[in-house]
Amino acid sequence: MEAADEFMKYRSPLVSRYASKEMAYNFSDRKKFTTWRKLWIYLAKAEKALGLPITDAQIVEMESHEKDIDFAMAAEEERKLRHDVMAHVHTFAHCCPAAAPIIHLGATSCYVGDNTDLIMLRDGFDILLPKLARVIDRLSNFAEKYADLPTLGFTHYQPAQLTTVGKRACLWLQDLAMDMRNLQRARDDLRFRGVKGTTGTQASFLQLFQGEHDKVEDLDRMVTEMAGFKKAYLVTGQTYSRKVDVDCVSSLASMGASVHKICTDIRLLANLKEIEEPFEKDQIGSSAMPYKRNPMRAERCCSLARHLVALLSDPLQTASVQWLERTLDDSANRRISLPESFLTADIILSTLQNITEGLVVYPKVIERHIRHELPFMATENIIMAMVKAGGNRQDCHEKIRVLSQEAAAVVKEEGGDNDLLARVQRDPYFAPILGHLDSVLDPKTFIGRAPQQVTRFLSEEVRPLLEPFKAKMDVKIELEL
Repeated sequence: MEAADEFMKYRSPLVSRYASKEMAYNFSDRKKFTTWRKLWIYLAKAEKALGLPITDAQIVEMESHEKDIDFAMAAEEERKLRHDVMAHVHTFAHCCPAAAPIIHLGATSCYVGDNTDLIMLRDGFDILLPKLARVIDRLSNFAEKYADLPTLGFTHYQPAQLTTVGKRACLWLQDLAMDMRNLQRARDDLRFRGVKGTTGTQASFLQLFQGEHDKVEDLDRMVTEMAGFKKAYLVTGQTYSRKVDVDCVSSLASMGASVHKICTDIRLLANLKEIEEPFEKDQIGSSAMPYKRNPMRAERCCSLARHLVALLSDPLQTASVQWLERTLDDSANRRISLPESFLTADIILSTLQNITEGLVVYPKVIERHIRHELPFMATENIIMAMVKAGGNRQDCHEKIRVLSQEAAAVVKEEGGDNDLLARVQRDPYFAPILGHLDSVLDPKTFIGRAPQQVTRFLSEEVRPLLEPFKAKMDVKIELEL
């Protein structure tokens, strides 16, 4: 019956359909409320060490019940008390009767609420950073492999001068490298709220320690270190500044914009049949058109990236409307926007890793597109070759202009192939260069320093970013959907 009931209520597809187990757990009730209990244990340990009358037996009792949370009791307590923190204080106290008098001693709700959020944000970044590193690694390998494969460049989505497949991938990599630095900085900038009391003044703790300021500072430092943070915010209101949430989600939303651009490019190139994302043996592209190979993964990334970018408005607005030391209109919003930001980023990176591990390139299709456009692009090279052979630049320019217009008319008005080169070859004026026209039209003479740029960029800016994540590079992604 319970299994059937699961399908009678809304389930977020972020968890039920897409997210990794580790990110789903990071924002789970189990992780949240276990962390609350850990924080109460840290507080009791530090208060005892600084001289408050707390016994070893009380701490041992709390530690022995750190993980056995009675969620049904906690839910019933919250229905009665209308307060989630006090509901869990009572539930913890029920299984720790000896420690009950000192659980949550001197603290306010935000001691467990905000500090747990900061732990989840930190751990969320620790899940995302290796995933982003793997995407960058796979895309770097792709860029290196195709560093000198000429391809049409596009500006305004119109054919432009040639670039290479690898150089285009480096444009994607440059954005992701910026995202890597942004995520790492946001993670490293996180501090602990620590023990600050009801309005951030630490008044309750100063009273507990009978006016000894040094002990209050030691308490803050000790709990901060137990939670794995190097620093705590020196000033807070009741909560840590909600600008911290803005900083975190902003880095994720910016990454979402990068992924959207990359996957849109892949979708455009898939339409041209130049590049294709992985396609499983039994995968169906369309229920009506069996021949189709739709870029489903890239489309999923774009869809979720839009959601991630849109989520940034939540912490921005929340930070802007917090009155004085704090208002509670942040709470319900943050319960949704913070987990969803990390869950969405997690899904996007897992999907993008899967794409970049199996990107397929079709060099012959790319070559055909180049042949179609190259004659027009090569006109300047033809003029230069004729001048070197003794021709007059202006005369040659006029000849090329007329022949180009005729060839363009064939392409646009008759739907024919670009026959400019055939026209050049038939015109006696160009006889002096016909012998080496093929070398003039070699696509690799049109890609400039693209291969060299790829090599230097990967060496100087990309590979060093990946060094801290070397041990986590071998994880492959198999998408369940």
